[in-house]
Amino acid sequence: MNWLRTLLFSIFFYGGSLILVLLCFPALIIPGAVKHPPQWWSTWHRWCVTGILGIKVVVEGEIPEGQKFFAVKHESFFEAIDSPHLSRGPIVPFGKIELLSIPLWGQAAGHYGVIGVDRQAGAKALRSMGRQASALKKQGRDFLLFPEGTRVAHGERGQMQSGLYGIYKLLGLPIVPVAVNSGPLYQCSPKRRGTITYRIGEVIPPGLSRDEVETRVFEAINALNPPE
Repeated sequence: MNWLRTLLFSIFFYGGSLILVLLCFPALIIPGAVKHPPQWWSTWHRWCVTGILGIKVVVEGEIPEGQKFFAVKHESFFEAIDSPHLSRGPIVPFGKIELLSIPLWGQAAGHYGVIGVDRQAGAKALRSMGRQASALKKQGRDFLLFPEGTRVAHGERGQMQSGLYGIYKLLGLPIVPVAVNSGPLYQCSPKRRGTITYRIGEVIPPGLSRDEVETRVFEAINALNPPE
C-alpha cells in the first residue's frame, strides 16, 4: 500500500503543481498576485500528504504573534513546501542564489520574495540581501531559513551556516526555531504513513551574541534528533 499511495501522491501532487506553476507566470504582470500561487501550492501539497499519503502533521508548542524569523530543521522536501503553514501570511524564504537562475521559475520566485543567499560573495551579497529584506519587512511578512543550509538525515546534526547570524542582525526580528522529523516518512521510497511533528522552540529575542544565538538555534532545531 505504501507504494500505491506514493504513486498516487506523485501523480496528483506533481500534476497539480504543473497547473499552479503555470498560474505563476500570468500573475507576474499583476502587482502582488504572485504571492498567492505559492500559498496554494503549499496547501495542495499538505492535502496530498494528509489525504493520499496518510501522514498526519502536528505542531507542538505555540507560534508567537507578531513578525518573526523562522529557523527550521531541514530533513526532506516536505518542510521546504509545507513551512508556509507556520506563518499567517506569505512567508519570505532565504534560499540558494542558484535557484533564482532557473529560467522562469527563478523570475517567479524573485517576484514572490525569495531572497537568494550567495555564500561566496561576502559583504556585497549581505548588503543586497539587507535591501531586499528591509523592503519585505515593511510589508509585515515573516522570514524563513534552513540554518544548516541543506537537508540533513534524521538523527544527524548538520553544521550551522555562518549566514544565520548575519541575517538575524539584518532583520532585527525574534527567531522562532523549529524542529521537524519528516525524514523517516517523507525522505524515503516509498513514503510511509505516520505523524510528522513540528516542535516550536523557545523564542530567541533580537540583540544577542552570535555564540548564544547559534547554540540556542542548533539545540532547538535538533530537539527531535537527540544525540545518542
